[in-house]
Order: sequence, then C-alpha cells, then structure tokens
Amino acid sequence: MNWGITPQHNSCYKYAEAYSACKCCTVLYFLIVLGACRPSMLRQVCLAEYHTSYRALSNLPDEKKELIKNGPDLQDFLSGELTDKSSWAAYKGNLKRLKGERLRLPPWVRTEIPMGKNYNKLKNTLRNLNLHTVCEEARCPNIGECWGGGEYGTATATIMLMGDTCTRGCRFCSVKTARNPPPLDPDEPFNTAKAIADWGLDYVVLTSVDRDDISDGGAEHIAKTVSLLKERNQTILIECLTPDFRGNLKAVETVAGSGLDVYAHNVETVPALQRHVRDPRANFDQSVNVLKHAKNVRPELISKTSIMLGLGETDEQIYSTMKALREAGVDCLTLGQYMQPTKRHLKVEEYITPEKFKYWEKVGNELGFLYTASGPLVRSSYKAEFFMVFGH
Repeated sequence: MNWGITPQHNSCYKYAEAYSACKCCTVLYFLIVLGACRPSMLRQVCLAEYHTSYRALSNLPDEKKELIKNGPDLQDFLSGELTDKSSWAAYKGNLKRLKGERLRLPPWVRTEIPMGKNYNKLKNTLRNLNLHTVCEEARCPNIGECWGGGEYGTATATIMLMGDTCTRGCRFCSVKTARNPPPLDPDEPFNTAKAIADWGLDYVVLTSVDRDDISDGGAEHIAKTVSLLKERNQTILIECLTPDFRGNLKAVETVAGSGLDVYAHNVETVPALQRHVRDPRANFDQSVNVLKHAKNVRPELISKTSIMLGLGETDEQIYSTMKALREAGVDCLTLGQYMQPTKRHLKVEEYITPEKFKYWEKVGNELGFLYTASGPLVRSSYKAEFFMVFGH
C-alpha cells in the first residue's frame, strides 16, 4: 500500500524518535494504520515539522548528527528490522546518572510484554486460590519469561506468603507497605501446598513480605507451608527466600528445620549503602547472621543471597561484599541490575553493562560460590531450578 511516504517523512521520523520533535506525526501515522485518517494529513503535518526539525538538527554536535543519520528510520519501523541497528555495543546513552537527571533504559534491560497461554493460565490459577506472587508485587522484569515458559518451556512463579503488604519500607521495593497489615490467612499454608503439588512442579520458590507485627515474623507460617508441601510431594525441591526476622535466630531455626532445601535471604546491597537503600530495621551484619545460622542449624542446606547493582556502589565495594559473603559460608550468589519501580523509589545511579556482569560472574566463581548468576535481568529467584540443577 502506498501511504505517500517520502524521504522527508523518513527524516522527520528520525528526528521525532531522537528528540521527540514530531510526536504528532507519529500519532497520525498510527491513525493511518488504523484507517482513522488520510495519508495526506501526515504529509501536511510532517512537512511542517520537517523544516522545524531540520533547523534544530543543524545546531546539534556532529556526533549526534551521525547517530541520527545511522539510526533507524520509518522504513525500518514498518519492516520491523531494527535488531541489527540496535546493538548493545553501539549504545551511546549515559550509563551513570548526573545530578538531577533520570537515566534512559539501555537496550539490554528491555523486556517483552508478558503474554501467552501459560502466562494467563498461571495468573488465573493464582487468583482463584487467592495466592500472591513476588513476580507481580515487585514488578519483576522477567515475569513474561518465567510465567510464559520461556526458553525452557516450564512456567514457574515465586509464591509470596503472608499476604501482599509488608511492614517495612525499603526504598527500592514496590511491594505495598503498612504498619498493621491484614491478619494472616490460616488456610494459606494448606492452599499453597495443594496448589503447588497439583501443578506437579519439581522446584518451587517461596518468599514472603516482612511481618514485624507478628512475634515470630511469620516463621511458623512459612515452616508449616513447607512441611505440608513436603508431605504431599517428598521429591520436590523447595527454596525459601525469607525475611531477616529482625535477627530472631529462633525464627531462623524454625524455617531452616522445616524441610526446605535452599535457604535464601538477600543482603540487597553493599554494606556502605544499607541505610540508604533498605529499611532502618535491616542491616548487612544481621542478614549475614541469618544466613550463617541457617547453615549452622542444618549444614546440608544450600544458602543463597542476592545483590542489586547500579545504586552507586563501587567495584571495590562489590568485591569486598562478595568476599565477605563467601567467607561467611554463603553458597550461592545472584547479582542483577537495580530497576526503579516507580518515581517514588530510588533512582538508578548507573546501568551496568552485560560485559561487566559477566566479569562479576567470573569473580564469584573464582571466590568459590557453588554458582554465581550475574546479569542485568537476574533476580534472586530467576530460573532458580535451572541454576540449582545445572549451575554446580
């Protein structure tokens, strides 16, 4: 179909994408596709914007002119062939935040919109059982891949116990907060165990909100869920990503002795940034003590933790943190890019490149972790089964 698109329209689309100088043309273009307006309207508006954009372009630095010249145009958009022109190595946007600005998303942290049969089926099943997932509450970027089955064809979800409201207010987390959340659902351990057993999973991750309003932090509730699930399926592997229970080691013992296979608790960031990033009731030493005590209770347990990068930490701080965790006996480590969930949360200070994440994976392996999962979109529960089965 000939929509009357000229080379000038291509140029104007380039300017529109790079500098938002022709948003009206982009909107009109989609209206044409939908049959809601005539191509001549796009031509009239676009020609006017073309002259404005051309004048703006003449004042740009040479490097930006070159970027526009070699970037995608409208024909690329129509054909969908943008992959070759959008390589990671060619990305020239800022990766470190300057004062006051907000960083643009680099291409390596962009994900597809979640969809598909497995995704919808899993979402409906969870709703019918009144179960919550950290995948949704924490706005995980991998939800489409994990719920949809992804590369490995198995849809998985990380179940969040004890409701969807946390008593803490960490500055990186989008989970709802309240001083006094609703009371625990006494049927949740049974419903969760039944649902997971019915799915026939080989591996499941259970996590929870912090519940400082409960004397044991919800440890008994978590332990009951694990034990009921093991009664129904003795071969299933269970990973629990737990709170710190405010340092209550008795609560740690309750969960560690419940029959789980992997005890996970996240230190979240380097020691120097703990007060800036986490709720004041959490700290690095307390988190490390939780992980150490779980191993003391059951030495055969695999312990695991996670660190977010891009919050302003230095390479020296990352290395010393990894070294301290390994010396504390932590078995597995994941490192991922911090992503700002809403404008109310901490801004991203830096986007770490995939190459740098590969470097930290190598460092982790050299330090002796059973496995180190490191990548921009890696989260503490990301492909947990794959890494536990094949990672060591």
